[in-house]
Amino acid sequence: MTSVRYRAALPSTLRIVPLDALTLIYHRASGITHIVDAPVPEILEALDDEALTSAALLDRLAEQFELGDPDPMALVVRLDELVAAGLVERLCGM
Repeated sequence: MTSVRYRAALPSTLRIVPLDALTLIYHRASGITHIVDAPVPEILEALDDEALTSAALLDRLAEQFELGDPDPMALVVRLDELVAAGLVERLCGM
């Protein structure tokens, strides 16, 4: 079984600007500006320095934030959305 890990897109490809409760993320590679809310900025920050499995990412987020009832499948769905947007990379077999 391969271990799927995720990592944020390279910092040089993203311009992240907090704007009140929302965050604007300009993705240089696609030319698209994404308007996101929590937990997207927190996910990108947690993945900034290393590739993590979804379970390890959920553990890291749970350490940093008070997650009442963390949902592993909801995180995987969110990660898949971020992969489709080009903001996160999926790495298989690492």
